[in-house]
Amino acid sequence: MTVPETLEFFVDPGRCIGCQSCVQACAECDTHKGQSMIQLDYLDRAHSTQTVPVVCMHCESPTCAEVCPADAIKRTEDGVVQTARKPRCIACNNCVLACPFGVPKMSTRVNLMMKCDMCYDRTSVGLKPMCASVCPSQALAFATRAEMARLRPGARPVNAFQFGAQTIRTKVNMMVPDEPSCEIVDVTSAMFEPTIGHDILDTVFEGDENEHE
Repeated sequence: MTVPETLEFFVDPGRCIGCQSCVQACAECDTHKGQSMIQLDYLDRAHSTQTVPVVCMHCESPTCAEVCPADAIKRTEDGVVQTARKPRCIACNNCVLACPFGVPKMSTRVNLMMKCDMCYDRTSVGLKPMCASVCPSQALAFATRAEMARLRPGARPVNAFQFGAQTIRTKVNMMVPDEPSCEIVDVTSAMFEPTIGHDILDTVFEGDENEHE
């Protein structure tokens, strides 16, 4: 009997068009109490309008849970790191400061850390997260690895990130371009090669000089 492939969450920053559909849809998720857990960040606001959706990466060893003194943050058996549990959360902000991806947010309105839980009420029964179900460019996708390989032939999923000497592995995958072919260039030899375009400029200048003679 063939075992069905597991559905996984993929983020493809290069496909984000900044429409904020995911932000609006996230607020409609039943587990978020009307508050969106997704934010759109500008990669370089001074030079580009490119945005990237920021969702919880659901680390295998979640730093947010490790630094929580009240043991309020739990990780499910299938790897989803959930929002802090209200009866235990003391609103200390340790998780907010410790997360390497800058995901947890402290809701001062209810004194509770809230974050993306991958729409656990939906994904736990095989449905897409709200954000992935409305994203028009599929910058957020909930699919199998085989489907993503077919849809993104020039990209590959990455779920290991390096922060100094620490490697953090995540449940969520980030799509990145395939490794380009490596070319070795001898800069010193290139210094002695003729510069492209100078011969054209020399011809133009010689023509100007002839006109003035």
